[in-house]
Amino acid sequence: MKFRIDLKIFLFLIIFYLTKQIHIYALVMIFAFVHELGHLLTGILCGMKPEKLEIKPYGVSVSFKLFPKDYNIKIGKGNKLEMKKILVALAGPVTNLLIILVATNLPIEFFTKLMIIYSNIIIIIFNLMPIYPLDGGRIVKSILHITYGKRKSEKYINNISFITLILVTFISSILIYMIENIAIFIIVIVLWIMYIMEDIKYKRKIEIYKLLEKSIENN
Repeated sequence: MKFRIDLKIFLFLIIFYLTKQIHIYALVMIFAFVHELGHLLTGILCGMKPEKLEIKPYGVSVSFKLFPKDYNIKIGKGNKLEMKKILVALAGPVTNLLIILVATNLPIEFFTKLMIIYSNIIIIIFNLMPIYPLDGGRIVKSILHITYGKRKSEKYINNISFITLILVTFISSILIYMIENIAIFIIVIVLWIMYIMEDIKYKRKIEIYKLLEKSIENN
């Protein structure tokens, strides 16, 4: 399995250190790693092979090698692989929920318990937003793939991601004004960067689809 560290993480460390929120960022990163272990374990149990582990400024990401046999088993307009993707995507937030449940019953200092719960709630909310490639976006996309097929699922999740981001940006703007928390601003910027990168990939796919359609028509 390949291992990679995104160097932008050091920039985030400096920003959160200067804003005196480094302890929150450190806790979020620790539980984000545990979150990813949930993905990893579930993927292995589903027969998927881990391919790459990346440490990014907003968490940890694991990717799996895909096998042709999973594509060959059809489920609706999708395949078996989409069901595995849904289970793997759900495993991360479920892991954080379990941490919250355990923490509420631990005989530890109240502030420490509160920070553990707060950090994991942030991770759950962040990851379950229907923005691709977050867990929520992956779940929605796989469900759409099974229901409508690959091409429509890509179109729909791209639109859903954009609409969700507009709403998140609006709500976040109000929160930033009210509580003056730079962390919210950074999260919104990261989300927009993620969306723009995926939107570029989507538009490239559209161009490929059009070229294939023209090629079929000409033949």
